Amino acid sequence: MINKLIQFSYHEDFGGAYYVQVLTIKNRTLFQASVSWNDYGMFPYLQMTMGSNGLFGFMFCLGKFGIDFDILTRTYSFDYYKKNDE
Repeated sequence: MINKLIQFSYHEDFGGAYYVQVLTIKNRTLFQASVSWNDYGMFPYLQMTMGSNGLFGFMFCLGKFGIDFDILTRTYSFDYYKKNDE
């Protein structure tokens, strides 16, 4: 039922991104976060979500740097990234 307590992943696509998931059950995660550094800069923004795919989400981008986290939400698909990286 519980896949792993903590999972880490790194994905590179127009920059690098580090992902972490804590307590994943089926397609839901208690806490997941990512930190990224992109090749191309973006307009700075802050986004907070509640209720769309999870309980609470937060995303912040400033130039090439981005960070986000979600609480009680659908999981990132690490298998999808691994399959498409090959």
